[in-house]
Amino acid sequence: MSASWFDRAIATVAPRAAARRVLARQAFDTLTHTRGYDGAARGRRTDGWRASASSADTEIGVAGALLRNRMRDLVRNNPHAAKAVAVLVNNIIGAGIMPRAASGDDKLDRKVDALFERWSSACDADGQLDFYGLQTLICREMVEAGEVLVRRRLRRPSDGLPVPLQLQVLEADFLDASRTGAIGSGRLVQGIEFDPLGQRRAYWLHGEHPGDAFGAVQAGASSRAVPASEIAHVYEKQRTQARGVPWGAPVIRSLRDLDDYEVAEIVRKKTEACVTAIVFGDDEAQQGIAPAVVDADGNQVEQFEPGLIAYARGGKDIRFNQPSATGGYAEYKRASLHTISAGFRVPYELLTGDLSQVNYSSIRAGLVEFRRQIDAVQWQLFIPMLCQPVWRWFTEAAWATGQIPRPDIPVEWSPPKFEAVDPQKDAMANLLAIRSGTTSLAEVIAQQGRNPDAVLAEIAATNAKLDALGLVLDSDPRRVTKTGSAQSNDPAQTDAAEQD
Repeated sequence: MSASWFDRAIATVAPRAAARRVLARQAFDTLTHTRGYDGAARGRRTDGWRASASSADTEIGVAGALLRNRMRDLVRNNPHAAKAVAVLVNNIIGAGIMPRAASGDDKLDRKVDALFERWSSACDADGQLDFYGLQTLICREMVEAGEVLVRRRLRRPSDGLPVPLQLQVLEADFLDASRTGAIGSGRLVQGIEFDPLGQRRAYWLHGEHPGDAFGAVQAGASSRAVPASEIAHVYEKQRTQARGVPWGAPVIRSLRDLDDYEVAEIVRKKTEACVTAIVFGDDEAQQGIAPAVVDADGNQVEQFEPGLIAYARGGKDIRFNQPSATGGYAEYKRASLHTISAGFRVPYELLTGDLSQVNYSSIRAGLVEFRRQIDAVQWQLFIPMLCQPVWRWFTEAAWATGQIPRPDIPVEWSPPKFEAVDPQKDAMANLLAIRSGTTSLAEVIAQQGRNPDAVLAEIAATNAKLDALGLVLDSDPRRVTKTGSAQSNDPAQTDAAEQD
């Protein structure tokens, strides 16, 4: 470290003080470098790196709408963005996250489950989807736009619904984001009203979608507050923000860059493929700086077409076009898709369908982390934010109409089971889990996306029919052991046969 002019000036009159000053500065610099983070260093490598210290709500307030619009545009027009959204939705929801009443009273549970089954077919306020179809729609909007609102709509008993309740799905655009600031003793954050304790009190919603033609006419109309108890707001909380962002936000630019690169590559290839040959003159130097180029009929060339032969002024010598072989396209695209898959948090193989670089063991191992992530989304996000509120609304409405004895019916949710890479091994694992008591047959059936009561009733009916016809199938554990021997009435002999 070189001495400054001030150090040198001090040294001329007080050498000892100057020496102490230089040693102190060296000690400070050493302490700074040894305790500092590389990521916080300032220098040439970090020039232009602007890291904001603003809150999540501030960041989303500035960028949220544009992120949402760009992501929707990519999903409409970019196949990789569309596939990433589909992969996430298919794995989070599948055939649907199914509820089962768990009050402990079998008769009451069967009654509630049957009532929910009938209501789920009529729960859509638009009259098109059942409850599990709405789950898919809600999850898709959560992934694509970052958030979605579900509004409770109470109906009249005369409407003829199994339970006088329907669900209205609203896009995030319905929230009046312009409403931000203080309101009474609370505050407004991008259309969401909070009380002094920080609890959500109301959502300020537009009457129509602002992007609709009719909605644009109504844009001047003020939004109105809807109690938070009437809204299920579904989004991924990464910080303590009030609203969500699209899941593909980290790779929006990467998706756009890949689109631009592919368009440029396609245009280059098409241009090279169109020009078959060019006819030059004897002396190119005499043709002028910009010689006229015409086709075989003498028309000036302004547009490339397949099979084009271009004639320069005075052209006599023909030269055939040799399209260039540009390497690296596949490698660049593969690397870009790896980046995009990481940003969406889906495996590269599921995003692209490219299984050329994996084998059975590697794809099985690679899916473990993805499935753990899906479990977290299901149990920590989707079930608490959507499924639980909807179940509460359903039981409250059913109780209010006298169809069930109380409104607080406990529930168990069964997300869809992942498809087995090796079905035989997974079936044996389920069998062992049931036999060891670590899970129930009903839980395993529910994980397959089916109603356990309906499946067991179907099994009982099938068994009764087989008995009536005098048929014995080797798949019937009542009659045949797993080794293929006939079942004995003696439990000891049966256990011995199974152990063999």
